[in-house]
Amino acid sequence: MVQCHLGCAHGRPVEFSLAAGQVPEVKIEPIRLAFHLAAELTTALGLIIGGAALLKRLSWAATMYLVASGMLLYSVIVSPGYFAQQGQWAFVGMFGVLLSLALAGLWAVARNRLGQ
Repeated sequence: MVQCHLGCAHGRPVEFSLAAGQVPEVKIEPIRLAFHLAAELTTALGLIIGGAALLKRLSWAATMYLVASGMLLYSVIVSPGYFAQQGQWAFVGMFGVLLSLALAGLWAVARNRLGQ
């Protein structure tokens, strides 16, 4: 279930910043931002699909989740830099929590998969 929540929570900081008009990249670097958002959406969808498949115990679920988790780990390591640069430490802390949850979920799924 953690996997589905991670997928749902993954894009929230970007959504909040976009909604508040705090993302100057919309005007400065729209193409780069579009690619970034596409990668974030792909990661979130992968986590949601992988988490749902794990709950249904589908044969491909662990592989899907491990791939999506790799994408998430990259994102939660790289993304806090933007928010740290802006002095938005609450978001940096949130990424730390997401990193911890992602590692815990990855460990649980990998342990279960190796145990089979």
